Amino acid sequence: MSLCIIGAGTAGLCCARRAQERNLNPTVFELSHQIGGTWAYNKNTGTVNGIDVHSSMYENLRTNLPKEVMGFPDFEIGADRKSYLPSEDICAFLNQYADHFELRKFIQFNTYVIRVVRKKLKWQVIVKNLLINTVRICYFDNIMIANGHYHTPNYSQIKNANLFRGEYLHSHDYRNSEIFQGKCVLVIGGGPSALDLSNIISKSAKNVTLSHHLEGISKSIFFENVQTKPDVKELDENGAYFVDGSYTKFDTIFFCTGYKYAFPFLSVTSGIYVEENYVQMLYKQCINIRNPTMALIGLPFYVCAAQMMDLQARFVLSYFCGTNQLLTQKEMFEDTLESMEKKWQMGYKRRQAHMLGTTHVMHIFKAKNL
Repeated sequence: MSLCIIGAGTAGLCCARRAQERNLNPTVFELSHQIGGTWAYNKNTGTVNGIDVHSSMYENLRTNLPKEVMGFPDFEIGADRKSYLPSEDICAFLNQYADHFELRKFIQFNTYVIRVVRKKLKWQVIVKNLLINTVRICYFDNIMIANGHYHTPNYSQIKNANLFRGEYLHSHDYRNSEIFQGKCVLVIGGGPSALDLSNIISKSAKNVTLSHHLEGISKSIFFENVQTKPDVKELDENGAYFVDGSYTKFDTIFFCTGYKYAFPFLSVTSGIYVEENYVQMLYKQCINIRNPTMALIGLPFYVCAAQMMDLQARFVLSYFCGTNQLLTQKEMFEDTLESMEKKWQMGYKRRQAHMLGTTHVMHIFKAKNL
């Protein structure tokens, strides 16, 4: 069986390791020149040679999860007096993992996946070597997509956003706080990045206003020149009106509003589509129901990522290699629709389709003999 893996980050590496464990020799296509995926820092932003920069890593980032829950099931992050590590330590850990299991021999670096198309019971993968500018076509029996989901910015829609004359920036393109020197900055978002970056940029900015609608965010966690506001009602040329009736002028609006799932290389016939950030149709959040020789690894969030990805890799490969037998397409559709209906009844939105957390993470996989 021939196997293609797209991406050499956390997900792609554990896919390669588990494939090798089953005596497969996977081909891993990696866009960058190094291992690490989202943990590999790239000072560039925007596009380079016509290709969007994948990394969203910024300087001095530390993990918001303790290292004790960030390792793989059988390859933990080494002992350290700190639990919350800088990003370069996580990247170094992934390199150690790759070296320990001798995974580099499977990885083709500086390789851009242009297109993935289903052709005559095979996956046709068109790739470009970015170093020598050549294109080639490869064919595989199975494919595991592990390109991450922190690379395509999501922007909130704000009334009259076109009127604002200041600067816009998304956290995807943020690298350090120098660009905010002496400026009045509006940060939009209520997630970990928004909270973290509000404090970080406040060391350079004149003042920072964090706009969000979440409850329970204490003012005590912010520096003195950071204030909080409710949602933005609308913008004008110079600033923002908030839903509480207040108005403030800003130089820059900084979106920390998360990311969208995106698979620009997938053909429309792949069987995968994304609607309101809900990737469909997937059996157990990973197997492409319409074309079950394809799997998407690492979509769920609010999880212990490496542990979950390793479990997904073993789960998927048990079917690819015939250890387990899949349900019929009809049965997989019914199972998925039933599980998603439970989430909708609990009040989840479509954009939260892949949010697991404590309610779901223990129940996503029911398969045996992985």
